[in-house]
Amino acid sequence: MEITTSGSKVKIIGNIKSISDYQRIRSTVDEMVQSSKAITIVLENSISIISSVIGYFNKLVLKDEISLNITVDDDSLYELFNDLGLVQLFRVQRV
Repeated sequence: MEITTSGSKVKIIGNIKSISDYQRIRSTVDEMVQSSKAITIVLENSISIISSVIGYFNKLVLKDEISLNITVDDDSLYELFNDLGLVQLFRVQRV
C-alpha cells in the first residue's frame, strides 16, 4: 500500500489489508485533520478495506465532525460501502 497527500487529499494506492496499513492511514489523516475539516480520500487499485479503517473513518465523521469524501475506482469496493450503508455518510463516489 502506498499513501500520498496533496492539500486536503489523501491518495491510497493498493489494498488496505493490515494493521500497519491502518496505522499509516490514521497517522496521515490525523496530521491532516489538524488543518482541515474537509478531507478527500482516494482509494485506487483497492478491492478491500479492513474494518478498523472503516471504524476510524466513522469516528472522523460522527465524533470529530470531519467532512469526508471517498472516491473509489473499484465497483466491488463501492458495493462494500453500499452494503454497509456508508455511501452517504462517507460521500462515496466512483471514478
